[in-house]
This record gives sequence, C-alpha cells and structure tokens, in this order.
Amino acid sequence: MSGSPVHDVIVIGRGIAGVLLSEELRERGLDVLVVDLPRPGRASAVAAGVVNPVVLRRTVPSWRAASMLPFAGERYHELETRLNVCCWHPTPLFRVFPGGKEREDWIHWKDDPEVCSFLGHPSDEVPDGTSAPFGVGPVLGAAWLDVPALLDAHRKAWSAEGLLIEQEVGPADVGRSAAEVEVLGRRARLIVHTTGPFAEVPGLSRVRGEGLTVRVPGLQLPGIMHRGVFLLPQGGDLFRVGATFAWDQVWSGPTEQGRAWLEERLKQMLTLPYEVVDHWAGVRPASRDRRPILGRIAPHEAVLNGLGSRGVLLAPWCARHLAEHLMEGRPLDPEVDAARFADQGRTTTRPA
Repeated sequence: MSGSPVHDVIVIGRGIAGVLLSEELRERGLDVLVVDLPRPGRASAVAAGVVNPVVLRRTVPSWRAASMLPFAGERYHELETRLNVCCWHPTPLFRVFPGGKEREDWIHWKDDPEVCSFLGHPSDEVPDGTSAPFGVGPVLGAAWLDVPALLDAHRKAWSAEGLLIEQEVGPADVGRSAAEVEVLGRRARLIVHTTGPFAEVPGLSRVRGEGLTVRVPGLQLPGIMHRGVFLLPQGGDLFRVGATFAWDQVWSGPTEQGRAWLEERLKQMLTLPYEVVDHWAGVRPASRDRRPILGRIAPHEAVLNGLGSRGVLLAPWCARHLAEHLMEGRPLDPEVDAARFADQGRTTTRPA
C-alpha cells in the first residue's frame, strides 16, 4: 500500500448513519472520505423519518429518548445550516385511541414520571375526515426528518469538495496492513463500515418495512396521526403511511400482503376516500437485542450499524459517541458496544 494520499477516516456507506458520522468526524478537523453507491432496498432512501419518543403499543418512552431527542434536534438544526437544507420538522403527533381502555391507560401513564413528559392531555377534537371516536392522545416532542433531502444535500456538498466516491465496495475492495487500510486504492488510518443492511455484521437483524404514499383530497391534519400505522402529511393532499415489519424475505420489495395490511389500518383512521400513488419498501438494519452496534472491530476498522426503525433519533447520539470513542478513547456504552457480538463473526460488506 503506497502512493495514494492517506486519509484519517474512510466512511463506507452514506445512509443516515454514514451522513451523521462523516459530519461528526469532519467537524473534528479530520480528513474524511465517504465511499458509497446507493443500492435498491436501503431504508434511508425511503424512510419517512418519523421521530416518536414513545413506544405507543406499550406507552413507554423509547430507549433513552429523554436525552437523545433534544440532542437530535440540535444536531439536525446544525446540519440544516451547514448543508443549506430544510429537513428537520418538529410536528405534533396524535395517537388515535382504538378504545376507551386505551384512553384510560393514557391518563394513568400521564402520572408516570418516566413517560409523563411526553404525554399530553387526551382530546376529543379530531380533524374532519378522520375517525377517532375515543379521541386522541398528543405525543409531545415528536418530529419528522426529511431523510432524502438531508442525504441529497450531503451528497451535493461532499461531491463538490471531492470527498465522495460513488462506487460500490465489496470485501475484495478492502486491503489491510499492520499500519493502515485501503479502500478502492485510497489509504486511511481507519475505515468505518456504515452500510446498514448490506453489511455482514455480527448481531445484525434485517427487517423489511413497507409504506404507502396516498392522496387524500380535502384532508388537513395538524400533525402526524397514529393508529397502528402513522399518517404523515407531506404537503398538499399527499400523505405517507407506514410501516410494516417483516423478518422473512426481506429483499422481496413491496408486497401485496404489506399493502393490504397498511390499507386496513389506514381505513380505521380515515372517513375520506384516498388514492394510493406509491408503494415503497426498504430494509432496516436492526439488531438482535434492539440496540445499536458500534465500535472497533479491528485495529483500523470500526462499525456503526443496527439503528433499526428509530435510526433518525439514534444516529446523532451514536455518531457522537463513536467519534468520542475512536478519537478520544472514551469507553463505549456496553449496551451499544459491538464487542457484545464479537464471538459471532467478522464485519464485512456484502457484494451486490
């Protein structure tokens, strides 16, 4: 390995994890190169980006939401400024109660110190065109990230500075020596794998998610509605509906079963007619214990993966935490340390 410039870090993959990590490392003054060729099926390309601090089916806060939510908002606002993009949208979210018991449970949980800061008072005021006979419960602190807009702005900025190589990387494209690593002929002191579901990462679990884009003339929502699925306003009369979870045949793309499941739940929320204008699918990189996977996996290699369905919320904190570990030697939180799966194999990127 000789002759080519030595970068501090090469980030392989440019989904939400790769974008946040590359920006985090660059802000520390490092020479960072990103290598990525978008593949069909990646979750970031179709992610609706809904940030919900509450696990609604159990009315408990999502993992570390109290600390991660304000940090995520701060971080995305910073990226909006740096990349000249509007992508972070704090938005009310309303849980549609399917029955009276769920409403009573909501009132009960409002007194729970662990989750009360995220729960608003139940209301019977619902938008015209929606069905919520038992009312709705506001979730406080919700938002949505326009993930495609952020990815596009990042691509343009990094391409303009010559810091992005749009080429696919397979296991044979990574060379290793005692002092450094090489990717597609570019040398670095460290590479970080952030290739999501396309990686072979110990502990990784792939989950297919499907969603719809629908047109509902006349429907005006004050925020996101949720009853089994979310209904996210996209401007005009367009809305996104999602999402499914499937652990088998994850690369199958959109399915008729997925569409039927989504429409069944959509009809429980709407009284207006709608038209399906798009049906999309992506594969989420989750983990077997539902915690992110990050840390060193070799002397000159690290990984950031396993963010699952809450990647928009988790990615800012995970990127900061990994950067502090790699650059400052701070210990990793044991709950996210990739070492917990170290006996299950080696991390690589799957060939196409």
